[in-house]
Amino acid sequence: MTETGPRVLIVDDEPAIRRFLHAALSAHAYTLFEAESGQAALTSVVANRPDLIILDLGLPDIDGIEVTRRLREWSQTPIIILSVREHESDKIAALDAGADDYLTKPFGAGELLARMRTAIRHSTPTSAEPIFACDDLKVDFARRLVTLAENEVQLTPTEYDLLRVLVINAGKVLTHRQLLRQVWGAGYENEMHILRVNMSNLRRKIEPDPARPHYILTEPGVGYRLRADR
Repeated sequence: MTETGPRVLIVDDEPAIRRFLHAALSAHAYTLFEAESGQAALTSVVANRPDLIILDLGLPDIDGIEVTRRLREWSQTPIIILSVREHESDKIAALDAGADDYLTKPFGAGELLARMRTAIRHSTPTSAEPIFACDDLKVDFARRLVTLAENEVQLTPTEYDLLRVLVINAGKVLTHRQLLRQVWGAGYENEMHILRVNMSNLRRKIEPDPARPHYILTEPGVGYRLRADR
């Protein structure tokens, strides 16, 4: 078989879900592999080297969160979690374990495809030009310059570091703990008020309407995601 697009591993023990995903994704030129269990998934990642993993949490042998932890010991392949679990604690656990995104069943094929494109784009090395642009927001890493509609935005060092982490992970959900760890350090993972205050200040400077954020989107109870549309 001739491979025509990114390699995607589907890990789910429900045949109906695998059939649905196979039909939805094969129409968009993805090269697909399937696994019905956590152990089979780990083996397949080694054998097939997928560009993206779609992973169910409720597997018959190894929980999907544990599969994610094991993969992250040696692989940075993007992982999108699909699950019927709606609790925030499950989403946070999966993202903290290293998953890149999380979709709750049932979900639309269009939304999944959009999340996949973002995850694959994020994992692909970009050009040497260190500039991020989304609508009117631009971040020039080389000059540490942030502009909104061509007007320079004055950020504090902490606000810039917070925005930088969000930009580097554009399109990916970052949990509160991940943001606190990456911006402030390991000792601040429970200091939610620091994150809230700085996020509020950052939004006030870059959002056209801070009450209805356009760039920095809130994932309720979980964390934040920077819009990745270019």
